[in-house]
Amino acid sequence: MAPGDIHHTLDQVLNQITTANSIAALSVTLRNNLPRETRDAILASSLSGGQDPLSVLDMRVNTLGVLYIMSARLSLPGAHPPPHQLILEFCERFIPEQARFAPERMTLLARGIARYAEQSDRAAWAIAPLSNLVQRYPPHLSYLTSIHAVFLLTCVSTWHFTEALPILSVPITEIDTSLSDLNYNDNLLYHYSGGIALAALKRWSEAEEFFEICFTSPGTVPSAIQLEALKKWKLVQLISKGTASNPPKYTHPHLPRLFKNTHYHAFASAYPHNAELLRTIFEKEKPYFHGEKNLGLIQQALDRAPRWALKKLTATYLTLGLADIGKAVKIESEEEVRELILSMIESKDISAKISADGAVTFYDPPPQFTKDQVDQVLRDVQDQAGALQVLDLEMGRSKEFLNKAVRNREDFSGGGEEEIYGLLGGGAVWEDPAMFS
Repeated sequence: MAPGDIHHTLDQVLNQITTANSIAALSVTLRNNLPRETRDAILASSLSGGQDPLSVLDMRVNTLGVLYIMSARLSLPGAHPPPHQLILEFCERFIPEQARFAPERMTLLARGIARYAEQSDRAAWAIAPLSNLVQRYPPHLSYLTSIHAVFLLTCVSTWHFTEALPILSVPITEIDTSLSDLNYNDNLLYHYSGGIALAALKRWSEAEEFFEICFTSPGTVPSAIQLEALKKWKLVQLISKGTASNPPKYTHPHLPRLFKNTHYHAFASAYPHNAELLRTIFEKEKPYFHGEKNLGLIQQALDRAPRWALKKLTATYLTLGLADIGKAVKIESEEEVRELILSMIESKDISAKISADGAVTFYDPPPQFTKDQVDQVLRDVQDQAGALQVLDLEMGRSKEFLNKAVRNREDFSGGGEEEIYGLLGGGAVWEDPAMFS
């Protein structure tokens, strides 16, 4: 097709975009009436008069047409990308109901924005438009889309972790393949990247949950990203809990076997008491951990090992000397041991006191309740008492229950009326006038 034909065709496309009777009809036209092999080339070109079609179209009224043109110009090699301001404006103003007629173009747009920003050496610039896309396109943030993975990868690769929190804070509960052209890896990448962002922010329990969702996602064969998620899941547990648990039973059976062949398994097995072995693994395999982008987590786990070793002592001993604690946690300086204990007391990791002679006494922390917690307990008790009273009345009205009570009365030899009262739940039942109505 000659350049003149392309320009003439784009003029026709623009006319169809602005005169279409309905968005559904326009969707069919843009999807089916342009040759597949030249469609993006046509959409990425200029009008016959040299104008930029995006300067002619309205971002809201013509959302679907702008989406097709903008995604083509951001994905076709050699095409002239739209100005930054136009991209931002579209992501802020587009009509989601129109855009949902072309979910595959929305995926193309999101990936094109991320790639364009990276190629321009301004990767973080993509966060704002992608954030608007991921929040405005789905009916609710609980829907997983292909944009989620693109947005999270951009946040992680640029170290803008907090920008991801509004998305990560809403659990994914909905999957709609008509809303987004999702694939299996989109789910894995979103939860893996989300786990990294949360771990970077030291939100350990949430990071653990995201990594677990990633590596337990069902599949015929475990992927490499799931093994990486399992490694980080183990390290996050070591940092936050002092021990690593076994993966859930619904994990693909090959993953735990693959994990056992890594240096992470040896590290987790020695944690936290075998400080010498932990340090040996760390020093020997530092290039390996660095290459897998896990050196930071390994370092944090190593730094916290003495804390967890000390905390486990509190389950066995009531009193220990600073020197004895130092031997147990492999710290030679008593002053460093003292500082560690004071730090753990301050952070409420342990409850203890240090005497003047260096004896450390461990004790269980006194229970502490806020006024709101006490009020909530009282409300729960009142609710339960009310429910039991209603149940008591209902049983008292039950014909089957009364017949059984009468039969039991006949079986009693010399039983008094007080026994029947007790059997029926007290005199209050008999005081209900509705019983004999």
